Amino acid sequence: MTPEVPTVEDPVLIEVIGSALSSVVEEMGETLVRAAYSTNIKERRDCTASVFDARGRMLAQDEGGSPLHLGSLMGIVDEITRRFPVETIEDGDAFIGNDPFNGGGSHLPDIVLVSPVFVDGEITAWVANLAHHADFGDRGHAHIFQEGLRIPPVRLMRRGELQTDLFELILLNCQVPHERKADLRAQIAANRLACTRFAELCDRYGRATLVAAGEALLDYTERRTRAAIATVPDGRYEYTDLFDCPELDEELELGVTVTVRGDEVAFDFTAPAQVRASVNVVWTALHAAVYYALKTLVDPDIVANAGLHRPVTITAPRGSVLDCVEPAAVNGRSETCQRVVDLIHGALAGAVPETVTAASNGANTGVHFSGVDARSGRYFVYLETIGGGCGARFGKDGMDGVQVHMTNTSNLPVEALETEYPLVVEEYALIDDSGGTGRTRGGMGIRRTVRVEERDVHFWLDTSRQRSQPWGLAGGGPGASAGVELSDGAQPIDHGYTRLQPGDRVSVSTAGAGGYGPPAERDPERVRRDVAEGRISAETARTTYGSGS
Repeated sequence: MTPEVPTVEDPVLIEVIGSALSSVVEEMGETLVRAAYSTNIKERRDCTASVFDARGRMLAQDEGGSPLHLGSLMGIVDEITRRFPVETIEDGDAFIGNDPFNGGGSHLPDIVLVSPVFVDGEITAWVANLAHHADFGDRGHAHIFQEGLRIPPVRLMRRGELQTDLFELILLNCQVPHERKADLRAQIAANRLACTRFAELCDRYGRATLVAAGEALLDYTERRTRAAIATVPDGRYEYTDLFDCPELDEELELGVTVTVRGDEVAFDFTAPAQVRASVNVVWTALHAAVYYALKTLVDPDIVANAGLHRPVTITAPRGSVLDCVEPAAVNGRSETCQRVVDLIHGALAGAVPETVTAASNGANTGVHFSGVDARSGRYFVYLETIGGGCGARFGKDGMDGVQVHMTNTSNLPVEALETEYPLVVEEYALIDDSGGTGRTRGGMGIRRTVRVEERDVHFWLDTSRQRSQPWGLAGGGPGASAGVELSDGAQPIDHGYTRLQPGDRVSVSTAGAGGYGPPAERDPERVRRDVAEGRISAETARTTYGSGS
C-alpha cells in the first residue's frame, strides 16, 4: 500500500515550494554547464536537470533543457528501484545509465546521473541530470549495438566514493575519454549541489511539508491540464505526414488520431515497422514529444511535471518506428519526434487554430565530424544540431534560424568551433525565401558551410524534410526543403555518411517553415520590410504578395 501523505492546504506555500524546486533544477543545470569541459555542454547547453519525488515522479525540469530529454529521464528512477532494493541504496550513492531498452533512456549519447536525496534517513527525492556526450563518432546505425556503449542503471558512486573500476570501463569505451571524464565529474558535482539544496528546503519547511507540497503540485498541474483540455472541442482529429531521412531510401508514412473527450485526450499513432536506421523511437521519447506538443497547444504555462501526464493516453504499434523494441537503433530519434509534433499540430489545426503553428523545419539537423586532430594527436568528435525555420502562427511570423519543438540547444559559436576542431566555417547565413508565404510568414532556414582541415574526417548527416516541404496552414505556403552539397572531389554522401579530405567542404541547408493564412492578406508594409531585410526576394514580393519592392 502507498503510505499516507500529509496534505498542504496553503496555496501560497505550495507555490513558494514549487518555485524553490524550480530554482534547484535551474541551479543544478547552470552548475553542470559551467563545470563541463566539452563544447556540446558548456557552449551548446545540451543538457537537462530535474527533481523527482521518492516514487520517481517528476516534480520539476529546468526550462533551459530540451523537451525531448524528458524521454531519457522519466523511466530511469523506476528502473533503478526495480534493479536495486530501496533498503540497499545509501546516502551518497549515484546511479548512471543511458540504455533505451534496459535503463529508461532514449538514446545512448544522453547519459543520465541520478542521486537519491536522504532526509531523516529516508529517500525523500531523487535529483537527476542528463548530458549529451558528443562521442561515439564514426558509427553504424543498423542496430543499437553499433551506436555506442550501453549502460543499464548501475552505481557510479557508493556512499560518496567514485567506483573507479566502472568509471575506467566507461572511459575505455569512449573515443574522447578526456572530455567524458571531465563532463561526468561535472554531472557528479551538479547532483551533489542539488542534494544539498533539496535538504536545505527540508530544513526550512520540514520533510513532511515538502512531500505533501510535491503531491499538491502534481495534483494542481493535473487540474490545470484537464481544464485546458476541456476548452478543446470534443472530437476525433486525424493527420498523416511523410518522414524522410538520409539513411532511408523511402519515405515513411506516420499518422495520428487525436480523440478529445471532456477533460481527457488520447493520441493513437500509426507507423510502419521499425527500420535498420537510427530514427526509431522508444516509448519514453514518444511520450515526451506528445506531452510537449499538448502543453504548447493548450496551456504553455503549465509546470512541466508528472501531473500533466495523467489525463493523457498514448498508443502506438509495438515494434514500430514510434514504439520500437530491442535491438532497434535510436540515435536519430529526435528527427522522428519532431515530426510527431507536426502531426499533432496538423491534427488539431481545425480545433485550436489560434494556438497551432504551421509546420516548422521538421528536423533536428545534426552534423557530425570526427577524426584525428594532428595538432593534439587526439581523436575529436564535433556534433552540432543546426536550427531552421519555425512555423508561422495565427498572428505572428515564424522565427528564423532557431531550434524548434523538441530541441532547445544553442548554436556553437564559430570562434569556439574553429578553436576546438580542425574545421573552418566558411558560411553561416539565413536562406532567403526559405520561409513559407502567408498572412504571417514562415521562418527561414540556415545554411552552414564547413571546410575540413584534416585527412579522413568521417561526416554523418542527420536531418529530414529533404524530400518534402514543411506545410503551411489556412492557405499559407510551404517552407523550403532541406539539402546538402559537397565540394567538387568529395565522395558522395551514402545514406548520411561520407569521408572527407583536407579542403573538402560540406554545405548543409536546413528547411524553412510553413506560412499561415492567405498571402494576399499580408500587410504590404511588412512585405516591403521583408524585402529590405533580405527575408524574401523582390520577385516573391511581386509574384506572391502583389507588392512592389
